[in-house]
Parts: sequence; C-alpha cells; structure tokens
Amino acid sequence: MRSGTVAVIGKANAGKSTLVNVLVGEKVAIVSPKPQTTRDRILGVSTKENFQIVFVDTPGIYKQRNALTELMMKTTETASRDVDAILFVHDGHAGLKEDDVALMKKYTSLGVPALIAYTKIDIMPKENIPADVKTLFEAGVTADVYPVSARKGMNLKKLEQAIADMLPEGGPLFPDDIVSDKSDKFMVAELMREKILLKYEKEIPHGVAVVVNTFKKGESGVYEIGLDIVCEKKNHKAILIGKQGRALKEVASFARKDMEKLLGAKVFLTVYVKVKEDWRDKRSLMKEFGYRQDDL
Repeated sequence: MRSGTVAVIGKANAGKSTLVNVLVGEKVAIVSPKPQTTRDRILGVSTKENFQIVFVDTPGIYKQRNALTELMMKTTETASRDVDAILFVHDGHAGLKEDDVALMKKYTSLGVPALIAYTKIDIMPKENIPADVKTLFEAGVTADVYPVSARKGMNLKKLEQAIADMLPEGGPLFPDDIVSDKSDKFMVAELMREKILLKYEKEIPHGVAVVVNTFKKGESGVYEIGLDIVCEKKNHKAILIGKQGRALKEVASFARKDMEKLLGAKVFLTVYVKVKEDWRDKRSLMKEFGYRQDDL
C-alpha cells in the first residue's frame, strides 16, 4: 500500500477545493467563484484498496493586501515544505501567463515528487492544451501535466493513480472512515461563509469571519447552533442584514440546509451580525476568530 500527504497548491480560484472534494468523494472544503474562499489548511483523505492520499488543501496564491492574506500565504508555503508530494492546480481555462509558469517551476522544483493538474478542460478549447504543455516543457517545467475536469470527472482516475504512484509505501495515516481533519463545528462556520461568498458581491464577503458560539445537540436530536457573522464596516452590516432582515434570513436558510445535510439532523440556527473594524489587519482578532499563526 502507498500512503502520504499531498499539498494542493495553485492560484486563487484555480479549482483546488473542487478537485479535492471530488477526489475525496465528500465535501471537505467550501467552494465559490471568488478568490480567498479557502483560508485554512484543510486535510481531505481519500482511501482506496491500494493507497491512501491525504490531500492538504491550501489557500490560493493571492496578492497580499492585509495580515489575513499574509497569514494565508504563509500557510501555503508551510504546507509545501512538509509533504510527500505536491499537486499544482492550474486553471487551463484562464490561459497560461508568465507568472503561472514561474509558480509551477517554483513548486514543482522543491525536491519532492510533483505533478500538475490542468483543470477546467470542459470549458476551454481543446487545442490550447498541447500548446500550453509545450510552453511549460520549453520553459523547464519537468512535472507531468494531467488535463482534467473535476466537474465532468474527466481523467480523474488517471490523475489519482499518478498521485498515488508518487507516494511512499506504508500503512494508512488515518482510519478508513475519516475523510477530513476538520470538526463539524469548523464545517458549520465554513458553510455559512460559503453562502455569504455566493450571495454577496464585491469586498463584503472577503471581510467576513464566522464565529460559532453555540454548538450542541439536544435530547430531541436537534442541533442548536448560534454564530456571529463579523464584518469590517457598519454599512457592510446593513447590506448583510438587508431590508427588514431579508438578506440575512435568506443566506441563513441556505446555510442551515447544508448544515442539516452535514450533521444528519435538524438545526435550529441563530445568527447575529457584528462589526469589528479592519479585523483582517488585527492579529489579536484574527486569532480570536480562529486564524492563528501557531497552528501552522
């Protein structure tokens, strides 16, 4: 049997979390069309008869603008140094730029086995694929390139086997029934943040943290969950709540349905919106909201 850890690295919005969710077979990371969706290092475990792959889903590489994104980038750098292999995910539909090539060379030349998942091939001209692979080869990128589509399931078995072949021989790192290292409480907060990312536009979703204050299962089997949505400005709070509270009720309803799927039980959800100005640049608040450098 082969087993080991694989850092999943790539630009923001390259499709890393979607790919990990499909390969694991369950939702272990939230997804949205917006950058900075993944903020934490999340493990997703895929266990098959002959291998166990522990995917380390990392925050997307993004231009630093505040202390939170700086912390996210440090998370990615740390993950790339402490794994058995690297899977670099590139959005083929977005094209191939000089900085893409530079990032691939950086992360596939760290002294550990590496390969490239060239994603979203279902929504791009097929003739672009060999041209981009040729460009990478001529630029000195030696890692094998696997064109895939997570949404359509194209070439995923080949990619998964190639990843497994890079790993060392050894026993499983996690029991067979474990698919993630994150708790249900963590996932509840992430599901709420996912719905906020999907509903609201511009800067508002990126300036939001979700803090779970109450998480308990009653004797009736119903979960009582109370959480705070923390934003950075008073006008953001007004937008999050909406006229007569309609926007907040709608996003909370969507989140509650996914929470019930996750927990397999009914959920009684209470949501408040609070303002903590510029919390993404205040390390004490970042730590309070669960973003801690000492976890890396």
